[in-house]
Amino acid sequence: MTLWRRNLGITGENMAAEYLQRKGLQIVERNFRCRLGEIDIIARQGNCLVFVEVRTRSSGACGLPQESITAAKINKLRRLSQVYLLKRSIYNVDVRFDVLAVHCAGETTINHIENAF
Repeated sequence: MTLWRRNLGITGENMAAEYLQRKGLQIVERNFRCRLGEIDIIARQGNCLVFVEVRTRSSGACGLPQESITAAKINKLRRLSQVYLLKRSIYNVDVRFDVLAVHCAGETTINHIENAF
């Protein structure tokens, strides 16, 4: 991954975290990593733990940011969430998977897709 793409991703994740906080969600953890991969943002909304995948694009040349999430990525995020819950000894909590699509072409827009999968 190029430095430019990495910086774009970090910028998108920062914008997504700020957006979620403005919506009243509490950021619990960012960039949780284990051998399976990474969860971008983990937030709490009431008794619901929200696992957030952030996708950032600087142009529309490759489609919308959310269109890049494959079935394999969805399965990976589900497995990662189970690992997170076990490692943090979290039980009896509702979970939800959201996607935040950050589009930075011209004016920046954020599309929040709750219960994306």
